[in-house]
Order: sequence, then structure tokens, then C-alpha cells
Amino acid sequence: MPTSVKLILYGTTFCHLCEQAEAVLQAVGVEAEHIDIAEDDGLLEQYGVRIPVVKREDTGEELGWPFNDLTLKKFLK
Repeated sequence: MPTSVKLILYGTTFCHLCEQAEAVLQAVGVEAEHIDIAEDDGLLEQYGVRIPVVKREDTGEELGWPFNDLTLKKFLK
């Protein structure tokens, strides 16, 4: 399900849930820009206990973990 929607995946290095989220993105056939929240105090405060989070750049809408291929596809429509 390739999409022209630009996505951001907020997470951290060595986050097993973030790796699972990446696998869901790959299964759906979409890519996201990865942003490590540990490198930004503001992002760490905002997303620290919520990661992984996928954010649509066009609407600002966010999809928090847990999600699967079906919920991700719905989020992208």
C-alpha cells in the first residue's frame, strides 16, 4: 500500500517495540522518517512513554503503539 503521505516514526535506538512498528510499516509497504526522541528533550518529554508513534506530516495526526497492519492502513486513508 504505497502512499504519498509523509510519515515520521518517533522512537529510540534499541527499542524493541519500535522495531516491531517498523516491521508493520514494511509489511504495509510504507516508509517513515525515523526520529530518535532521545536526542531532543522536548520530544523526549512529549513521546517518552508513548513510543513508538507514527505521525502524518500532512494532518499532524498520530497513531500510537500498539498498532497492526489493519489499523495502520486505516490511519493512512
